[in-house]
Amino acid sequence: MVVWPLLNGIAPFSELLDTEMLNHVKVPTWINGVENCEYVGVGARFGPTLESKEKHATHTRVAIADPPDCCSKPKNKLTGEIILVHRGQCSFTTKANIAEEAGASAILIINNRTELFKMVCEENETDIDIGIPAVMLPQDAGENIKSHIQNKSIVSVQLYSPLRPLVDVAEVFLWLMAVGTILCASYWSAWTTREAAVEREKLLKDASDEYLNTENAGSTGYVEISTMAAISFVVIASCFLLMLYKLMASWFIEVLVVLFCIGGVEGIALIITVLQIVRIPNLKVGTVLLSCAFLYDIFWVFVSKWWFHESVMIVVARGDRSGEDGIPMLLKILRLFDPWGGYSIIGFGDIILPGLLVAFSLRYDWLAKRNLRSGYFVWAMSAYGLGLLITYVALNLMDGHGQPALLYIVLFTLGTFLSLGKKRGELNLLWTRGEPKMPCPHNQESQQ
Repeated sequence: MVVWPLLNGIAPFSELLDTEMLNHVKVPTWINGVENCEYVGVGARFGPTLESKEKHATHTRVAIADPPDCCSKPKNKLTGEIILVHRGQCSFTTKANIAEEAGASAILIINNRTELFKMVCEENETDIDIGIPAVMLPQDAGENIKSHIQNKSIVSVQLYSPLRPLVDVAEVFLWLMAVGTILCASYWSAWTTREAAVEREKLLKDASDEYLNTENAGSTGYVEISTMAAISFVVIASCFLLMLYKLMASWFIEVLVVLFCIGGVEGIALIITVLQIVRIPNLKVGTVLLSCAFLYDIFWVFVSKWWFHESVMIVVARGDRSGEDGIPMLLKILRLFDPWGGYSIIGFGDIILPGLLVAFSLRYDWLAKRNLRSGYFVWAMSAYGLGLLITYVALNLMDGHGQPALLYIVLFTLGTFLSLGKKRGELNLLWTRGEPKMPCPHNQESQQ
């Protein structure tokens, strides 16, 4: 997106802690029967599955382990309490097995840092038939609970892990916003192009000098992308994305907010304006641009993990290192029905880049005086909507892992356009000229 597609991809903004989605657990606490703080922990990959609904989760008293690491049999007697232990000295499964044998109903493990860590079985472990749930808490949350217990307070907690909805209304609104934005921008672009074509045809009929002066002026009011510009743009966008990743800090995010100050309604207005001003002249340039963006999106969302040990695109989009809510140059909507909260986001590039191709299809249809059924626009617009929809399906199937939206959108949109052009025998015209051949008005008049 920066100025358009520096940030592509779709992700839930509440994706936390690690590049791999963790099994989050809600841990509300009560101090002497009074509701207190609610913490977020991480459930182990072993042991039983926690309740997904709060009303089914029981209030259980918490006891501190003695010894604190629970690597040997606790000295204190347990009768169904949840035991609070420190991480270290032995494996997670060892702690859980010892806690279960001592009579604990669950085990809370205090991490040695404020971040959380996925709890899995170690290699070659055999004693993994564990019958109690294990949950890790951040260091500050665990120490807070521990201090209340040491001060002779009675601390009880609930452990439950709400499920994310398959489809949140935020995703529906984002889909409508993206499709609606491209729809509006395409009609605006096609309308201005048709008006210019009508005026040009009128001047040609009159054979006036004004047309010659217009031709020589070379001012069209829009910018056409060349093949080299399409390739260069993606390279520059990659460099800028890497710079954002390296300089990710709160002050840098504030600078971006001051410089661009876009998002929401302003972001939609910017996208529509860009799609009106910037145009692809033919299908060749559109194919090069979208193919480069296709590779760009996949590389920075997936492949970058091999070099940077995290997805550069997702880290920048979320603003993980800045302490902010991410960069301002994207569309995001609050996830209203998600128990974990957060936002659903979509990068400007996922709208603008395919939008250039969709707008091109409508301009071609209008210049060729085709109706919606016989043109390319309906197919291109439907392909974009379907590609974006498949992206959200993939997002949910992948447990919330951020997805490179252009991976799906480019395949659907560009693939549909190329296939339809080839089937109709117009691929060469679309690829090179980019507009239908217009008969000379003087020849039409002489034939009448």
